[in-house]
Order: sequence, then C-alpha cells, then structure tokens
Amino acid sequence: MNQYIFWIIFSVVVTFIFFVDIYVTDHRKGKISLKTSLLWCGVWISTALLFNIFIYFYFDNGHIKALEFLTGYLIEYSLSVDNLFVFLLIFKKMRVSGENQPLILKWGILSAVVFRIIFIFLGVGLIKLFHPIIYVFATILLFAAYQMAFGGEHEVEVDRNPLVRFATKYFKVDSSYHGKSFFIKKNGKIYATTLLLTLLLIESTDIVFAVDSIPAIIAITRDEFIIITSNIFAILGLRALYFALAGIVDLFTYLKYGVAVVLAFVGFKMLLSDFIEIPVVISLAVIVTVLTASVIFSVMKRRKEDKKKH
Repeated sequence: MNQYIFWIIFSVVVTFIFFVDIYVTDHRKGKISLKTSLLWCGVWISTALLFNIFIYFYFDNGHIKALEFLTGYLIEYSLSVDNLFVFLLIFKKMRVSGENQPLILKWGILSAVVFRIIFIFLGVGLIKLFHPIIYVFATILLFAAYQMAFGGEHEVEVDRNPLVRFATKYFKVDSSYHGKSFFIKKNGKIYATTLLLTLLLIESTDIVFAVDSIPAIIAITRDEFIIITSNIFAILGLRALYFALAGIVDLFTYLKYGVAVVLAFVGFKMLLSDFIEIPVVISLAVIVTVLTASVIFSVMKRRKEDKKKH
C-alpha cells in the first residue's frame, strides 16, 4: 500500500479523536475527573495499538515496522510520564486552576506536535548527512539517563525561563485572574496573563524533553513515518494521561528510574550500532520488562507505606 495512504489514514484518525477529546473534556464544567481521564487514556492507547496492527498487516515489512512502532510508542509514552510530573509542578507553581489546565495542555500539545515533527526531520536528516552524529545523540541519551536517575527533583524557575523572559520583555504581565484569556487589554495597553506564561513554561519543558526523546526513538528506527506517528500518538494522549496521573501519581515512585534505564539502554544501543545490531524485538522486551518492573516496585512500595500507616 502506498505510504501516502498511511499518512492520510493516520492524519484523519488522530485529528478526529483529538478533537472529540477536546470537545468532550473542554465542555465539561470543573476539573476533569479521574474516571474521564482513564477512559480517554484507554481510547488513545487502544487507537495506537489498532494502528500498530494496521501497520503489521498492510505496511511493507509490516512485522518489523510494527515492532519499531510499538517500541517507539512505549519509549515516548514512558518519557511523557516524567514530562507530566514537571507539568504538575508548573501548574502548582503558577497556581493554575483545574478548570484552566485542559486549555493550556491543549495548546501546549498542539505546538509540541509541530516542534516534534521539525526535530524528527532534523535529527534523521543529520544522521543521513553525517552518520557520526549518532555518537552525539548517544551521549545525549546517556547524560539524560544519568540526570533522570541522579539529578534530583525538578525545579521550576520561572524568571530564568528564556521564553518567559522573552514574553515579559515585550509585554507587561497582569497576575490577577482573567478566566481563560492569554492576553487582556487594560487602559489601552495589551497585558499578558499568567496563563500565557504557564503555556510558555509547558512548551519550553516539552522542547527540552524532545532533545532526549527524539534521539531515543531514532536509536530504534530511522523511518520518519514510524517515528512521527508513534511520537504524535504519545503526545496527543498527554492531556488524558496528565489528569489520570494527577490522581494516582504516588503509584509511579520508581518509574523515573525505569525510564532512566531505558534511556541508558537505547543510548548504548545507538553507541554500539555500527558494531553490534540489537534486534528490535530484544529492545522491545528490555523496555517492557524495565518499565513493568518499575511500576510493580512502585505499587509494592505504596502498599508497604499504607500498611505502616494502618
């Protein structure tokens, strides 16, 4: 089947589901419930898996491409979880209400899709143009793994953020509450609101995470279609995943260490790719095992803490 058909099918499916997601959640009054979040997490994950089956049966070398897609999707989705912990800190720091969080995430995710596509084409293009760049990407992954495991807790420094500094250079900021507005007009002048600054913080965070996630999936495949589709499926499900995580965040205590191990593994995989080829199925098995173990240990720790309390 012509790959253009795959692009059309993919674009139609994700656009339809994303706008249904936005319509359902954005027209609810109050904070999005855990039940609704988990439902939409299920919708996005199920759609990604169905698309993976579609790739398996209709793509050239479908069995290999399907493995690459699933492996890339798991990497991006697990990295997104750590990203969302930072979102929690940003919303708390900026005192954004639960009613306004879906709006910020919507625009943050849409802009993230654009940036990810640009970064993917740049990353794959650089490797095709200058193959040794893979060693730079591998080093980035290994450093990211170290930072995630031993770098301590994330900090939100609003005044040092370059996008926030750029915005405050050209606009005055009105910190009072103005509903869902990013800009307001007062006394004939345009003011930015704290919602705009929050959106810039969210977007700059995703750009930083993209520096880790794009090399990670390039270590699995160089197929732009597989990289982009697995990335976008993971990104577009972030809104639902965020509100689901906000309700069960304590169940992921050790997940960041699991993600760090995954980053280290794909970093070494890329570093050794010119000498040893690790099959995708082995990469998938390692990633699934590590992430599952980290979640199980997190749940066990939570149960032990609950028993001590009682």
